[in-house]
Amino acid sequence: MSKNVLISGASGFVGTHLTELLLEKGYKVIKLTRSLTGSSDDQVYWNPAKGEIELESLQDLDAVVHLAGENIVGRWTDHKKAKIENSRVLGTKLLSESLAKLNKKPKVLISASAIGYYGNRGDEILSEESTPGEGFLADVSIKWENATEAANDAGIRVLNLRIGMVLGLDGGALEKMLLPFRIGLGGKIGGGKQYWSWIAIDDLIGIIYYLLRNEDLKGPVNAVAPNPVTNSEFTFALGRVLNRPTILPLPAFAARALLGEMADETMLSSARVKPQKLLDSGYKFKYPELQQTLNSILKTSK
Repeated sequence: MSKNVLISGASGFVGTHLTELLLEKGYKVIKLTRSLTGSSDDQVYWNPAKGEIELESLQDLDAVVHLAGENIVGRWTDHKKAKIENSRVLGTKLLSESLAKLNKKPKVLISASAIGYYGNRGDEILSEESTPGEGFLADVSIKWENATEAANDAGIRVLNLRIGMVLGLDGGALEKMLLPFRIGLGGKIGGGKQYWSWIAIDDLIGIIYYLLRNEDLKGPVNAVAPNPVTNSEFTFALGRVLNRPTILPLPAFAARALLGEMADETMLSSARVKPQKLLDSGYKFKYPELQQTLNSILKTSK
């Protein structure tokens, strides 16, 4: 069983929860960081923009979980889009090529990707075997996954984790939705028929823990709950849990006015994604249904 785990993005929403879980399970967590302060045996320095990484500090790793990347939230100017792409592709390529050079290589690299890989696909049910879609996020996701090639070629078991909308109280999409919904300003976005593929934070970190130990799985893995919902269904469920009306829709033109291209590729985009590989392998979701998930997350926060 892997015991020494390197995590990039360890201070982020997912990374923080994952670190807590792995420490609970008896793992040693080493954090990949761009800060040179407080260097110790549980930190490794890197700077993807400069192509720098402490290669000698990677020798005794059993596993690597790569989560780092520029937040996609915000208006996608050319500068913002370059940061989104470069933070994912350059960082993944540097890490993958560095791991491939090691005499003692880690057994597994779990590298974040996104369901943006599939693009806007309407009602089509999407599995790991589905073709990639079109658009900025699809293009970035393809390059992001391809950037792990060096590690795969070196014999490291590589998993590209296509993550959906992560639901939790202290980060992710749900945190940003709560204020308007709590004050009665929630409503469907656009027509509301677009599918949102979501996952509870506890299941996401549970899946990563599962993949560290399940040597039969490799390649792309959809990290989403087995029951995606439409935006209208999501809106109704959240309003019901919060006991608030959801009668103020956000028209598509208004979403585009606020966020431009990002609105089209996230809130207004439809991706009906199934976690086929996880289901086939026997992974048991703790939170398979949206209503149950929202009730659990929000029961102490009303």
